[in-house]
Amino acid sequence: MAENFEFLFKFLVIGSAGTGKSCLLHHFIEKKFKQDSSHTIGVEFGSKIVTIGGKQVKLQIWDTAGQERFKSVTKSYYRGAAGALLVYDISSRESYNAVSNWLTDAQNLANPNLVVLLVGNKRDLEEDRQVSFLEASQFAQENDLMFLEASALTGENVEEAFLQCAKTILSKVETGELDPNKLGSGIQHGETAIRRFQRQSTSISVNPPSCSGCKI
Repeated sequence: MAENFEFLFKFLVIGSAGTGKSCLLHHFIEKKFKQDSSHTIGVEFGSKIVTIGGKQVKLQIWDTAGQERFKSVTKSYYRGAAGALLVYDISSRESYNAVSNWLTDAQNLANPNLVVLLVGNKRDLEEDRQVSFLEASQFAQENDLMFLEASALTGENVEEAFLQCAKTILSKVETGELDPNKLGSGIQHGETAIRRFQRQSTSISVNPPSCSGCKI
């Protein structure tokens, strides 16, 4: 059965090991917490069709390993991505300190129009917080990133993180800032859009415009 969607966006979930990247993806796809989570080996994948601005959009999401030994594998996935969630753990100063390095990799390896949303995960560990909302918010503002805190455990802001990033990408497509036809944009026309274009092309060829009075 064919899937109906207007666009496909390629997403990345990046950040240090142990920040809950796989749990965020799992909660977004399955709407429940991933109890038996272990470190991602290489890259994991998930997809979901969402409705944004009245359009069906398929998010193709690549969950990358955060361990140093998988960095070379992870980096190859930056190419051709439209959006990225950059994740840190609010209860881990170390994971937050690594955010700037992850952002540098994304800026150097991905397309220049990559939309990045900074996510402070494990919002439920408020008592163990090591990174304030204000500090991370200022970093995001200074680096032109969107920002929110979330909890893969409770589900707080999980869907909002993916949707907010996707909405920004769609907005850039509609304003012409992003071109789905450009190689490496991380955006593709979906089956619905392709069929509509084909119908329009057929209509034009079957009913060519009247040319009475044209000079030949």
